[in-house]
Amino acid sequence: MKLFISLLVLACTCIPALAQVSSLVHKGEKRRYIVYTPAAYQSQPQQSFPVVFNFHGGGMSMAEHMLYTQMNGAAERHQFIVVYPQGIQQDWNVGFGMDYLAGTDDVGFTQALLRKLKQDYRIDDKRVYATGLSRGGFFALRLAAELPQQFAAVASVGAPMPEPVLQHHQKTDKVGMLLIQGRADKVVLFEGKAASYLSAEDTFAYWRRHNGIGGATPQPRLFPGAAGDTTQVSWLEQGAGGVSVALLTVQDGGHTWPGADAFNIGLPIGKTTRAIDANEVMWEFFSRHRR
Repeated sequence: MKLFISLLVLACTCIPALAQVSSLVHKGEKRRYIVYTPAAYQSQPQQSFPVVFNFHGGGMSMAEHMLYTQMNGAAERHQFIVVYPQGIQQDWNVGFGMDYLAGTDDVGFTQALLRKLKQDYRIDDKRVYATGLSRGGFFALRLAAELPQQFAAVASVGAPMPEPVLQHHQKTDKVGMLLIQGRADKVVLFEGKAASYLSAEDTFAYWRRHNGIGGATPQPRLFPGAAGDTTQVSWLEQGAGGVSVALLTVQDGGHTWPGADAFNIGLPIGKTTRAIDANEVMWEFFSRHRR
């Protein structure tokens, strides 16, 4: 997603005190990331904390993504750590525009970053999660496919299953999967794109099969609407053996982070639903999954 958020330019220089910019060197390349720790991290020195990797969309920076998604607020409320990695040239390798295997080693970078976080922070390694928007959501799905032994659950926003990931997916480990997609998304289509990515519904079916979840598909449930909001949000979930797959569909929703502030006013990425807060929905889903 090529997204320039001009209203955040000044704000990006004012990162909250609990968010620290750090870096590591992976394969000769300096890679940066932001770590946000909730206040409880200091007040509970004997406690280990869950961690959520939150990957930005294409063309965004880690600071823009942090400020756009506002996940730090949920981290405070629910006491987890959030990490915002920075992609090289504001991108992630999911096999679009670069070689899946020979291109940027973002999977290796993520592994190295997780090792570094475990050294520097009190991380609960049974509660490691990943999410992302657009290109970052595609990459979160790649992590679910390639590192299921490290990530208990993943949530993608505006990003169904990429065909290159599908072609290389060989791991059999189960992983919790939440898919959030707008039906009116014109950037990444709900119905999928041939030779690029599956539809949202086919992605739901794929992960349901992968996780060994059978039985009839239940009826989706609707979230209450919000005043003045024309979008409608439905939730479809199936689970087995402690692992769930869920599809959250935003009727009339665009290529946006549900519940986010409308920093993107004037850009052709569609409506942002007010019926839900993606961060709250994700954390409720994540908190039910452990390795």
